[in-house]
Amino acid sequence: MFFYFSKLFWIVVQPINLIGILVFAGIVLALLRFRWSGIALSFAGFLILALGAWSSLGAVLLHPLEDRFARPDPAPREVAGIIVLGGGFEGGVNLARGGYEMNASGDRFVEAAVLARRYPRARVVVTGGTGALLLAGEGDGDTAPKLLTALGVAPGRLVLETRARNTQENARFTRELVEPQPGETWLLVTSAFHMPRSVGLFRKAGFDVVPWPADYQTAGTETFGLAQDNAMDSLRNLALAIREWIGLVAYRATGRIDRILPD
Repeated sequence: MFFYFSKLFWIVVQPINLIGILVFAGIVLALLRFRWSGIALSFAGFLILALGAWSSLGAVLLHPLEDRFARPDPAPREVAGIIVLGGGFEGGVNLARGGYEMNASGDRFVEAAVLARRYPRARVVVTGGTGALLLAGEGDGDTAPKLLTALGVAPGRLVLETRARNTQENARFTRELVEPQPGETWLLVTSAFHMPRSVGLFRKAGFDVVPWPADYQTAGTETFGLAQDNAMDSLRNLALAIREWIGLVAYRATGRIDRILPD
C-alpha cells in the first residue's frame, strides 16, 4: 500500500504536474465565477514555475543531500561487492528497442563499471525491477548486464536482483540475496542526492554499506538567485530535491529509517 500511495502522491506533487493542476483548477474556478480563488491558484502555479525554472532553488535544496556523504579517502583496499541501485536506464525505450539507453542517472552504472575494473575480485550487484506505476518498461536489473558486459565486466561477476520496486526493497532484497558477512566491505553506488535515503534504508535492513556517490547534479557552490542554470535543468533539480526530502521525511515518520539525514 505504501508503494502505491507514494507513487500516486508523487504524480500529484511533482512540480510540472502540480503547476498544470493549479493552473487548470484556477481556470475552472474563474469560469465558475470564483474569480479571486482562480487567480490565487493560477498565481501559485506560476510561482512554482518561476522558483523552479528561473531560480537556483532546486540546486540549493540538493546541496545538503549531495554533500552528506563523500567517497572514502583513502578508498578501501579490498571490496567484497559493489552494489549499484537501479534508476539509470530508459526502461520504456529499452523494452521496445533493446539496448541500454541511459537517462540522466546513468552515471551510476558507468561508475559501477569503473569500480569493477578497480576491484577485479568484487561481485557486482545490480538491484532494481520495474518501479513505474503506469508506464511499462524493462527493469534495470534486466538491462544493466548488457551495458556492464559491453564495458568489460565478466558476466560471472554479476548478481542481479530484479524484484525491487523502490529503495526500501532494494535494501531488503539485496541483503537477502548476497548475505553479507561480518568484516566484508560493500560499496553502495547511487546518485549523490539519493545517497542519504539509500544509506538509511540499507542500515535499517541490517546491511552496513560504504557510500560511493556518483551522478552529482550540482557544483555545490550555487547560491540562491536567478538564472544560474538553464530552465529545464533547474526545474528538474527542484523535482529531484522535493522528491528526496519528502521521501526522507515520510520514511522517518513511518519508521523505515532512523534519521532524516543519516551520518
